[in-house]
Amino acid sequence: MTQPTDSLFPGKAFISTVLEALETKTRMTGSLAHRYLMRAGMAGMIVAVFYVVNYAIVGVFDSISAGGDSLASVGKLLGALAFGPALVFIYYTRSELLTSNMMVVVIGGYYHRISVWRGLRVLGLCFLGNFLGGLIFALLYRFSTLVEGPTGEQALHSVETKLAYVSSASGLVDLFVRAILCNFMINLAMLLIYNGYIKEDWSKIFSMIIAVFVFAFLGLEHSVANTVLFTVVGLTHGVDVAAAAGNVGIALLGNFVGGGLLIGAYYAYVNDDSRWLRRTADQHGQDD
Repeated sequence: MTQPTDSLFPGKAFISTVLEALETKTRMTGSLAHRYLMRAGMAGMIVAVFYVVNYAIVGVFDSISAGGDSLASVGKLLGALAFGPALVFIYYTRSELLTSNMMVVVIGGYYHRISVWRGLRVLGLCFLGNFLGGLIFALLYRFSTLVEGPTGEQALHSVETKLAYVSSASGLVDLFVRAILCNFMINLAMLLIYNGYIKEDWSKIFSMIIAVFVFAFLGLEHSVANTVLFTVVGLTHGVDVAAAAGNVGIALLGNFVGGGLLIGAYYAYVNDDSRWLRRTADQHGQDD
């Protein structure tokens, strides 16, 4: 029988699933920290692969002309679609991605399932693992020609655009907003997956691809993807380390607002039935 609170707090299944995932992450970052780092490293590797695929596609279409105009816009569209499955691979390999963990940790903090220190440990180890995974593939790219030619040109252009944000106050605000929207989309997809309403794998896959497509096509800012990109380009072409660190720092803050607060904190609060149950119990007690 349907419980009376189901219609009032329809996200209870979502919260329960997230808290179960948090318990696993908390335990792993304690006694199995090195394995957690490996799972986070795999996410960084996956991002590194799909990012290069994205720029390769954009580079190919940018060099093609039709009616005197470049097909760069077509390449941007197809490249964003090709980058979309990155989140699918991360999810189904059970890898650990920092930006989705922001939502998980905030929900856990709201329900007092994790302390601030342990939450920071989960996020910190995840970010380190994501970086190390990207670094491994960046080293592999360094000794290949995969990030040269049109692919390298597009990657360099993207880096220049991202670093330009930190050169002015308005650019920093733009970067911050783009980071908020980016992780809002990523965690919106994870919300659809965790809430129990979507059962079929293909529906989950579609949700994740669309969410990543939106962020890639609009040029939104993802802290982990940016870290991987700066690492790859830095080892192959060089990068302004200070500006790159500034970009990642602002992107981290924006991602936390978008995924941790706008999704995590919001859904934790709207699905918290504890006060409602206490008030209902008090009313029943007065009636008796």
